[in-house]
Amino acid sequence: MERARFGHFLLTFADLALDHGTADSLPYFHSFDPLSELISSLLSHRTRNADSGRAFKALRARYADWNALMNAPTEKVEETIQGVTWPEQKAPRLQAILRAIEERHGTLSLDFLQDLPVEEARTWLESIPGIGPKTSAAVLSFSTLRKAALPVDSHHHRVAIRTGLIARNVAVGPSHAALFALLPSDRDAQAAYDNHEVMMLHGQRCCFFNNPACGRCAILDLCPTGQARMREGCAASPAPREKDTAWANPSRFREGA
Repeated sequence: MERARFGHFLLTFADLALDHGTADSLPYFHSFDPLSELISSLLSHRTRNADSGRAFKALRARYADWNALMNAPTEKVEETIQGVTWPEQKAPRLQAILRAIEERHGTLSLDFLQDLPVEEARTWLESIPGIGPKTSAAVLSFSTLRKAALPVDSHHHRVAIRTGLIARNVAVGPSHAALFALLPSDRDAQAAYDNHEVMMLHGQRCCFFNNPACGRCAILDLCPTGQARMREGCAASPAPREKDTAWANPSRFREGA
């Protein structure tokens, strides 16, 4: 069963990469240091890329460094990130997480994670309240650390469930370990990053939350959910793309900071 699932995983990724024109290694969408990536990731929770990107830039413009952000009046931080979802929660959370990092490590930096194995680095990050699997993986993968961690967002998770890569009762958090285990044993940081970007891209361009465009899906032959919908006549016509400007420029793959 596991061998069959692994083969299914490889076929799914290969077909999606070809369909979305991403068969080659993908460019990283930015090169933040790990602490900056953490702040960017925390801002992005349940927020459009464009809005979280503007909030990140606003923080950088207002505060000389992240130490200044940590010590700023919370209401001023909230005011600066008004464009994100739940700024009243994210402002104090950002500051609490920065304080926890300084208290535990002795300095406000995450550069030391470079010397830790991936799982040890993730465990350290996730021991801080407010940092979950998606955020820890994003810090390790997207930042200048460039480690082999696999973030799973809602789009990635949706595609994985519908194609049968994970069971429907596997939540986003636990799906990180399950999907990472399906990557080839010789995967590197680039391979993990590419897999996430391609799966996320398919979720945004085709496998929508509502009315997925199964009629034009490149992996319909690998997707039990899509095949069932086609038999029921639910997806005979292509659906419009979701209004997400994050993919307006294919060369960037994301919009943001």
